[in-house]
Amino acid sequence: MALPALASAVLSALLALAVFRVPAWACLLCFTTYSERLRICQMFVGMRGPKLEECEEAFTAAFRGLSDTEINYDERSHLHDAFTQMTHALQELAAAQGSFEVAFPDAAEKMKKVITQLKEAQACIPPCGLQEFARRFLCSGCYSRVCDLPLDCPVQDVTVIRGDQAMFSCIVNFPLPKEEITYSWKFAGGGLRTQDLSYFRDMPRAEGYLARIRPAQLTHRGTFSCVIKQDQRPLARLYFFLNVTGPPPRAETELQASFREVLRWAPRDAELIEPWRPSLGELLVRPEALTPSNLFLLAALGALASASATVLAWIFFRWYCSGD
Repeated sequence: MALPALASAVLSALLALAVFRVPAWACLLCFTTYSERLRICQMFVGMRGPKLEECEEAFTAAFRGLSDTEINYDERSHLHDAFTQMTHALQELAAAQGSFEVAFPDAAEKMKKVITQLKEAQACIPPCGLQEFARRFLCSGCYSRVCDLPLDCPVQDVTVIRGDQAMFSCIVNFPLPKEEITYSWKFAGGGLRTQDLSYFRDMPRAEGYLARIRPAQLTHRGTFSCVIKQDQRPLARLYFFLNVTGPPPRAETELQASFREVLRWAPRDAELIEPWRPSLGELLVRPEALTPSNLFLLAALGALASASATVLAWIFFRWYCSGD
């Protein structure tokens, strides 16, 4: 008997999908099971008979207005809890000999109010990136999706004079996850302005979201790429085309040139990029420089200065008192 009953339940579910199609894939089907809905109708009208099929159709039709609902992905658990409470309430109404013609539309209206009170799905921020903060859940198919934006961000042009410093900031205009974020840098030389990954090679010395080249030379003309990842999953790829122009600055003296020649100094494309280590002045005037490690160094310097001042004041006080 159990096998025919199971086959009957499956056939009924397939029939519901064939009849209602898109409306059937509403929030009702995402957050309740077929057995739960069948059990509720059986409690209203009995175990079998024409009224049972009528009840199932009325149940799905009442929630047809929620077929195209989209919610914030993080609100799924709240909506699931609301549907669980709804099924319990409908079971209580059925046990009290209520009418499903009244109960189902009333339950659907209450669920619409619940959905309007959920945190709204956030809009995507163009032009690029995998933006998890904007992920949303679609009741039309019981699945989630993120922004339909490319991973590759538009190329940014950076122009510096030969011998000056070139700096790149791997920063996006959308919120990143707070954990397991890493940055890796690549370079495509030869003056190429490209986003074709086959031209790039890794620069292992570069790390963090800020990197610089000093002094910039003509051989550094090309495209630098920064890849932002969370747990090895790419979130965005930024590109910077570096154009180095002009003669070296006046500070490039003959003595410096001779010294480099003695050491057989030659600029190399990937080896001269380095993490940005700001000076004290840069720490004070550039907010992005105040990383946790830099804040710790500033606090240590402040504590050392305070301790030094205290010791000097104590020595002066002892000397002054001994003179009296």
